[in-house]
Amino acid sequence: MQGSAGVPLCDVQAQYRELEEPLREAVERVLRSGQVILGPEVEALEEEIARYCGAGYGIGCSSGSDALLLALAALGVGPADEVILPPFTFFACVGAVCRLGARPVFADIDPWTCNIDPAQVEGKITERTKAIMAVHLYGQCAEMEPLWRIAERWQLPIVEDAAQAIGAEYHGKRAGTLGAIACFSFYPTKNLGALGDAGMVVTSDPDWAEHMRCLRAHGMAPRYYHKYMGWNARLDALQAAMLRVKLSHLDRWTTARQQAALRYDAFIEEQHLAHFLQRPTVRPNRRHVFNQYVVRVARGQRDALVRHFKHEKIGCEIYYPVPLHLQECLHHLGHKEGDFPVSEEAARSVLALPMFPEITVDQQRRVIQSVAAFQRQETRLAA
Repeated sequence: MQGSAGVPLCDVQAQYRELEEPLREAVERVLRSGQVILGPEVEALEEEIARYCGAGYGIGCSSGSDALLLALAALGVGPADEVILPPFTFFACVGAVCRLGARPVFADIDPWTCNIDPAQVEGKITERTKAIMAVHLYGQCAEMEPLWRIAERWQLPIVEDAAQAIGAEYHGKRAGTLGAIACFSFYPTKNLGALGDAGMVVTSDPDWAEHMRCLRAHGMAPRYYHKYMGWNARLDALQAAMLRVKLSHLDRWTTARQQAALRYDAFIEEQHLAHFLQRPTVRPNRRHVFNQYVVRVARGQRDALVRHFKHEKIGCEIYYPVPLHLQECLHHLGHKEGDFPVSEEAARSVLALPMFPEITVDQQRRVIQSVAAFQRQETRLAA
């Protein structure tokens, strides 16, 4: 199988080839306007994203990481505060908490969805808890109803990290409307990807929205009068204009991702691999948008399968190999291996297979046939 064409983890060039002309026109429109930071293109994108999510306001910013920072800052998170979040997610979540001087408090994850386990949250609340961060990992919303009850009981805001979940739904409600403030990333590999870094915060609270608009521009209101200690987190108009082109295609691309996920499910069954690859669990009443198609590899063979894929020129990625509580820069929190066993087991077994809207049936079949060949080889070696 080595002589076959490879399969990329994510082919961002496919969308560019499809939309090359309208994207070029969008860039030229911005260049002719002379307004390349914030301005009308950003305002239009903010309105369109807010409307898409069903929220009141959108605040464009420079990245998904800055979106998290803006959200927590607008909620007043600071030194001596605590924020509850899962230890199995991208580092930007904990980075935003720590950069504001607050302490991250981890709650372990559900073993099936890899999202935060609500049953682990309430016991982590103290008088210092300022917010709960619900991460919608891989494109599926976290289990929100019990989190809503906890948040109401303790009068705590929920911040959605929806970086991987634009368009995802929970019981008919869109990501972006499931908490007090929601944060999106438009990193190029996301379901709605820019051609560089870009992000968005959405909320239906006008005061928080105005606060975040001010924070993203050095806390200025008006110009050269600094109301808050903000920073430069502005969204540039070139990225906004290109995202506006792509937004009209998002639901079509989401449908293509969902169909690709169903094909993977079928190919795994067809190759009798269900005992070796645990398919993603999609909870009832969810719209899973499959930013990634993440399987669990059995019997400690994940890393060997990664090496096999590399040999076969098949893209894959481990999201995430080291839980946050075991990261070197967070040793001061005092955690050790075994503190969050579900997250640690996920880190040892998860693997993202190639996933993008344009992925072909033949590409997916090649991926799963490669897994089957690996599994047969391992069985022979063990015999």
